Amino acid sequence: MRTKRILLKLSGEALMAGRSHGIDPDRLNDYIEEIIEVSRMGTQLGIVIGGGNIFRGMSGVEAGFDRVKGDYMGMLATVINGLALQSAFHSKGAASRLFTAIRMEPVAEYYYKPKVIEALENNEIVIFSGGTGNPYFTTDTAASLRAVEMEADVMLKGTRVDGVYTSDPEKDPEANKYDELTFGEAIEKELRILDQTAFTMCKENDLPIIVFNMNKKGNLKKLVSGEKVGTLVKI
Repeated sequence: MRTKRILLKLSGEALMAGRSHGIDPDRLNDYIEEIIEVSRMGTQLGIVIGGGNIFRGMSGVEAGFDRVKGDYMGMLATVINGLALQSAFHSKGAASRLFTAIRMEPVAEYYYKPKVIEALENNEIVIFSGGTGNPYFTTDTAASLRAVEMEADVMLKGTRVDGVYTSDPEKDPEANKYDELTFGEAIEKELRILDQTAFTMCKENDLPIIVFNMNKKGNLKKLVSGEKVGTLVKI
């Protein structure tokens, strides 16, 4: 599957590498270099990054926070990660734009689809932060929403495993990897690829999802070059 325009979903936890929290500079640099390489191949890129390395709304609820306030704290964490990405792109001479779902100029631009499409067509890397701007929605849902809005060819979910398995491969050595699945099969087998809201949005808008190991250097480039990497989920 060759792709011209993609939405890359990254978890905030991925930026921690071996740390207990925060951002590992080496991991951030690895991601940035690969994303820039793919961008310079002519692929238009949007990125949604989570905030779990800084604060996760649901963990706040468990600690006694109000759910709405906890979710807003999580949204702000994604803005911090977005700023880190943008700063890293800038340091390497790559043009990027940071958009937020909640107004906070001059930190970043407020999300507006025409500006996003203009940036993509100018081959600027677009970073979406602040989730959907609403509590009770995950960054998976934000990623699927932005992918549909930016008319992406595919949504790539970068994880630390190399695809979707019959069970958790980190816990079950007998787990088998799927190379390809339909949305219907994923629902029937109760495979947790994205949260249910995000998954339904992708299914209803015929947006393919590829789950792959972002921590393996070269995987992103292989994917956008049309090589089979990870697990493809489609109609």
